[in-house]
Amino acid sequence: MPRRGKLIVLEGIDGSGKRTQIEMLARALGAHGIAHACVSFPRYDGFFGKLVARFLNGEFGPLVDVDPHFSALLYAGDRLESKSDIEAALAAGKILLADRYIGSNMAHQGARAPTQKRARFLHWLKQLEYDVYGLPREDLVIYLRVPVGEAHRLVGKKSARKYTTRKRDLQESNLAHLRQAAALYDQLARGPNWIRIECAETPARGRGTTHAPLRTPDAIHRQILGAIDERMQLGLMAQQEATG
Repeated sequence: MPRRGKLIVLEGIDGSGKRTQIEMLARALGAHGIAHACVSFPRYDGFFGKLVARFLNGEFGPLVDVDPHFSALLYAGDRLESKSDIEAALAAGKILLADRYIGSNMAHQGARAPTQKRARFLHWLKQLEYDVYGLPREDLVIYLRVPVGEAHRLVGKKSARKYTTRKRDLQESNLAHLRQAAALYDQLARGPNWIRIECAETPARGRGTTHAPLRTPDAIHRQILGAIDERMQLGLMAQQEATG
């Protein structure tokens, strides 16, 4: 039997470039001859994914009026529908790349829980997804950290999406929510299986501004490859240097 594969997740607030980096990483794995598969959550064509779309389109009310337990159950149910596919890919020894996973639920729905009840909410959510639903734990979570204002601007430039007719969905349009989610992502990224990738350039001293341009996708990609090599010894950077 093949050795169990690895689950690598890319996380970050909306507009952080997760899809771009997943695609670049998949190409790198393919060039290295490493069996892999990709998955993206939510899956808007599924039973729960359709309910997630309704939530994001505001059909269940304004964001402040929707209990985070309810929305968290929708996202968790969407992953539960994909559990057999996830387990099959890992059992086949593949590297499974996920665009969002349980961390997204924790950051976005946890950010909406009252501050004094947030720790209890996150404990409940972990118990739901990992224990009750038995979803595989991540081997590595790569957190793409992007300034909230820049991420919000980039979301506004996205092309039309199938699940919504809005330029920005219910969560994307709410800057206060995005800031809370980003802050919670920063906390989650302290976990031992998380790696934080700064996607903005460090502002030069003396410029009198806190704004910094985003790093190029290639620069971020190389850092991701290095982080994966450090944790999993796949030799991806060696392949990158040989071909680039």
